[in-house]
Amino acid sequence: MSRVETGGTGPTGGAGFSAAARAAVDALLAPVDADLARRYPGDPGGRQPVHTVYVPADAFAADTVRTWGRQALETLDTHAGTPAELARALGVPDDALLAEVHRRVRAKLEREPVEDLRIDFEDGYGLRPDTEEDAAAVRAAELVAAAVAGGSAPPYIGIRTKCLEAAVRDRGIRTLELFLGTLLALGGLPDGLVLTLPKVTYAEQVTALVRLLEDFERAAGLPAGRLGFEIQIETTQAILGPDGRATVARMIEAAEGRATGLHYGTFDYSAACGVAPAHQSMDHPVADHAKAVMQVAAAGTGVRLSDGSTNVVPAGTTAQVHAAWRLHHDLVRRSLARAYHQGWDMHPAHLPTRYAAVYSFYREGLAPAAARLSAYLGKAGGDVMDEPATARALSGYLLRGLDCGAVDPAEVGEATGLDRARLEALAGRR
Repeated sequence: MSRVETGGTGPTGGAGFSAAARAAVDALLAPVDADLARRYPGDPGGRQPVHTVYVPADAFAADTVRTWGRQALETLDTHAGTPAELARALGVPDDALLAEVHRRVRAKLEREPVEDLRIDFEDGYGLRPDTEEDAAAVRAAELVAAAVAGGSAPPYIGIRTKCLEAAVRDRGIRTLELFLGTLLALGGLPDGLVLTLPKVTYAEQVTALVRLLEDFERAAGLPAGRLGFEIQIETTQAILGPDGRATVARMIEAAEGRATGLHYGTFDYSAACGVAPAHQSMDHPVADHAKAVMQVAAAGTGVRLSDGSTNVVPAGTTAQVHAAWRLHHDLVRRSLARAYHQGWDMHPAHLPTRYAAVYSFYREGLAPAAARLSAYLGKAGGDVMDEPATARALSGYLLRGLDCGAVDPAEVGEATGLDRARLEALAGRR
């Protein structure tokens, strides 16, 4: 029998891998390592808002955020002024958890009713004479700059321009240029600035916006990559291309690291799929399919997901408000369970149930999540055997609860023995 030749000595002194073989493996996989690091950098860190509020550009005013908060509080006090009334409205138990949620919702509406606001120059604004939209773009930037300087701006704020299809391309570019240029002239771009590109169908449209932003940064002396943007997924072509590939994954690549989010457009997408208006909803099967594709395409890239909205407004009699609230509450809870941590809110009366759903989701899971994380860190076992990936998810869950105000640092610290820095390290936040 011939002897098998080896070029190295193994850890026990026997046969092993040669240095040449190891070097060859490193050389082979070096491009793969670099590509993985570039394409899948992981969680970008920082706070993700729980919602985005859309306000038509002509309706946006200096007191919009304050007005939304006041109207939301008035609706809550009129139709669910007590925890028991809110419990009946939502069809949930009237217990200590709900009482604490009710208290926190009121406090949130008083302190920070809107986490993310988008001044809309697209569907909510429509087609106007150029002089009118020019003036509106400048005015929007002036109001944003004043709100940021005065401390009244929400944590995230920006605009949605018209899309880059031929019919409205020049108009959308002009509005973006005026808005950004005016902000710069008035003191600079706010940290929480967000830009939204709607109705994207081809990855080349994303590339086009990248080139425009690169040009603006060079002209303004801004750091390369300062301007990012969200991509709205509202067309079927954004999910499945004519070649059978997932177009949304190509769009993330085409953004060259500038994509910050993928936002699902409930009604445009549903209509494109032929869904009858009465059945267009965030929980329709076509919506679930689109969002599942978005979710897989974005996983690990640092691009965050947002669900869409309901168009059922909580208005009218208490019974009508309660019915709309229950629908909205259940849809938000459904989104959270499916890891869509953000959504759209179209009316001030949606805010009470947005926060009620979000706060109950994180408060009811605080103790179980803390126990599982503590058991994992202490190698204590228990009835669930978790892995490092689950520990990352548990830490991320607790951080999201902290970010939105559902839970407090002292509560999380007492339950886990961990401070925020340690949770962020476990969650893999950059």
